Amino acid sequence: MKKERILLNIGAILGFIILLFIFNKTFDSYQMKILNLCGIYIVLGLSMNLINGFTGLFSLGHAGFMAVGAYTAGLLTMSPAMKEMNFFMKPIIPFLAKVEWPFLPALLMAGVVTAFVGFLIGSPVLKLKDDYLAIATLGFSEIIRVVFVNIQSVTNGALGLKGLPTHTNIWWSWGTAMITIVFMVFLMKSSYGRAFKAIREDEIAAEAMGISLFKHKVMSFTMGAFFAGVGGALLGNLLGTIDPNMFRFVLTFNILLIVVLGGIGSITGTTISAVIVTVAMEVLRVLDETINLGFVQIKGIPGMRMVIFSLLLMIVILFYQQGLLGTNEFSWDWFSKIKGFKKTPKKEVKQ
Repeated sequence: MKKERILLNIGAILGFIILLFIFNKTFDSYQMKILNLCGIYIVLGLSMNLINGFTGLFSLGHAGFMAVGAYTAGLLTMSPAMKEMNFFMKPIIPFLAKVEWPFLPALLMAGVVTAFVGFLIGSPVLKLKDDYLAIATLGFSEIIRVVFVNIQSVTNGALGLKGLPTHTNIWWSWGTAMITIVFMVFLMKSSYGRAFKAIREDEIAAEAMGISLFKHKVMSFTMGAFFAGVGGALLGNLLGTIDPNMFRFVLTFNILLIVVLGGIGSITGTTISAVIVTVAMEVLRVLDETINLGFVQIKGIPGMRMVIFSLLLMIVILFYQQGLLGTNEFSWDWFSKIKGFKKTPKKEVKQ
């Protein structure tokens, strides 16, 4: 049975790769951008779910971590000529002026730098709990953004970075998303994953069983920051520009929305929710514009998209209070249940 599931998983991955090839050939640039955003938001949603969902830490600092990753990758991948054009008010520091890395090392460095920042923030902050932790991480996120606005010789201040090489494509975004999903699956099945869940359920009981609360909280926070930095780097190199105003606390709430809607503590739920939310936000954009039905014209109302989207979210949360999947995960057994197949229990042999 285990061998069959491995073959099914390999077949599903190969089928999805073929589907990406088809999308890459048939979708226009706008549709490809939405598809890329879906992959990026899967990475960001899973990184937050690791901290908030699986470990039970109420963190709201994701926007700050994304900013660190985006600026790190942006500065490492920009050409020296483009840096000179961007930093016309105040020259960039000499150390970064001539640096130009390939995208993969820059992406990994963005994650490492963000993980280090997450470790520095998490070490003192993770002694707090619940609302106090949320306020502290939200404060640090805003501090990071304000610092980036003011260190003009490194980040170009409020002007941001323009003309970034658009390395992010469907293979980078969805490849990173698939690697993140696989990493999360294996992590949750490991002893560390079980320790994270134990801390989420009851810290006192977990500590009594010999689990180091501080060690595992910092580990979870650092790994979540790493993937948030990678997601921020992918987003920056997809848009081709980085603005400090991109990383306000509203961005954190958008990612939190994906986690809550999919199910706090569900990898499958976060993956599905990231795609649904990203696509729905674009599909509902027609409500802000005038709709011509031929026999009648319906005048668009600016902001109606968010009103309808919020109503749909309220309906989902009312009927699915633990999210679309709760803490459930995808299993091939779902298909056997749909088809009506039931496993017959083995008869005991009397001796």
